[in-house]
Amino acid sequence: MRKIVLVYSGGLDTSVCIPLMREEYGFDHIITVTVDVGQPRADIQQAEDRANKLGTEHYTLDVRDEFVKDYCFPSVKANGDYQGYPISTSIARPLIALKAVEMAQKLGANAFGHGCTGKGNDQFRIEYVLRTLMPDAEIIAPMREGRLMPDGSRSPWTRSEEIDYSNAHGLEISHTKDKLWSIDENLWGRSIEGGHLEEPNYAPPEEIFHWTRSLEDCPNTPRLLTIGFENGVPVSLDGVSLSPLDLVEQAHKIAGEHGVGRVDIMEDRMLGLKVRENYECPASVLLLTAHRALEALVSTQGELKFKKMVDTEWGELAYKGLWYDPLKEDLEAFINKIQERVTGTVTLRLAKGSAIVVGRDSKNALYNEDLASFDSKTFDQTDSTGMVKMHGLQGRMYWLLKNSK
Repeated sequence: MRKIVLVYSGGLDTSVCIPLMREEYGFDHIITVTVDVGQPRADIQQAEDRANKLGTEHYTLDVRDEFVKDYCFPSVKANGDYQGYPISTSIARPLIALKAVEMAQKLGANAFGHGCTGKGNDQFRIEYVLRTLMPDAEIIAPMREGRLMPDGSRSPWTRSEEIDYSNAHGLEISHTKDKLWSIDENLWGRSIEGGHLEEPNYAPPEEIFHWTRSLEDCPNTPRLLTIGFENGVPVSLDGVSLSPLDLVEQAHKIAGEHGVGRVDIMEDRMLGLKVRENYECPASVLLLTAHRALEALVSTQGELKFKKMVDTEWGELAYKGLWYDPLKEDLEAFINKIQERVTGTVTLRLAKGSAIVVGRDSKNALYNEDLASFDSKTFDQTDSTGMVKMHGLQGRMYWLLKNSK
């Protein structure tokens, strides 16, 4: 019996994979694994219903706590973003693939399937983990490999062809050819793409946003919110200690009510394709903004300069799904050392789509009011005279030589 584990979301691509794996790849035992990293409950239920209808051996795994503690919060420590938005989909994929591997090992499967296309990033992220943890396993990617033609060749799938195929097989997928955008959600962010949204000059309709209010619908009264951190990790909201999952969910709700977290960017994918992406990231934008402010209070200028480079490199690795790369471990050794001092509170003002830092406090602050104040005489300003005279000395020497020729 050929047994395969399908990484299953319940959406169009992965649902189409099920009959394809039977008809074109010869698998007679399909195990579908849906990993709950914060999708809507309705999506989880839909995946379970479709898997049962399509006759698979189905498993739903709730890993939300693990996702927040081991993936989202390390991203907070690293100020994790990519080209200006908080990485969210990318940090969920390694965990999803890890759980697929664990199920395959438990159930005796040595093949994996996924619904990634050949243009996107997720094929890299998922297959990297599968190949790292089960290097001898067979990997099937029907959407990337294309549909089987009468002459034995394969032709790339289009989204419209997938819809036609699903309708012909009674899959009852809700996509239409006029409304083709694809949505991916987890606790840390929501991506919306496809259809007209791919056009750089197309104004996104308000209906695509589910987590954040429009500016018109935001409260007129701003909200002050204080976030507490310990060792770089958020632990409380307005002085109330919360579990990691509860904290993210509450931050998500509060920020979303004030329209915080919408991101519209042109993104460079791993294959070099430049694509337009829309994101909703209320909790992550809120927590990352606060974390950066607290880190700036307790870290030296040199640390902040170097960490910015480290964070950028970490974000690139995470974006590519290289969760087990040794460089990532090396970078985290530095990141975690810095976080030992990132303890304190940050207060933000949430209003009409903005999250502005209005206060920060820490026992580890490198700020000294007496030294910084213009009213203080502790700092003898005359001591600066000699330093100012030497400032830019080599540049001044260069300028004199240049203008003497």
